[in-house]
Amino acid sequence: MSRKEKLQDFIDNIHYSPRYSDDFYEYRHVILPKPMLKLLPKQLFAEDGSTLRILAEEEWRAIGITQSLGWEHYEVHAPEPHVLLFRRALTPADASGRSK
Repeated sequence: MSRKEKLQDFIDNIHYSPRYSDDFYEYRHVILPKPMLKLLPKQLFAEDGSTLRILAEEEWRAIGITQSLGWEHYEVHAPEPHVLLFRRALTPADASGRSK
């Protein structure tokens, strides 16, 4: 199986958590299959090479993560480097809907 085929298999197995929120942001975490990390380009990793760095939208989309517009990758959880944390700002309409 080629590297591209392996990557596609992993992309098909990316897990997206349910969304959760606070007063300012909506959050979700995306769990990559652990072996997928070995196929990702080295430039996506932090200097020490152990975790992904914060990825720009075009970078996380390029590795197969699919989400609606507005999400930002904001955190990496070092103990679980295959878990990427995302958030997007709540709009005033979202906030007013929550208070009802």
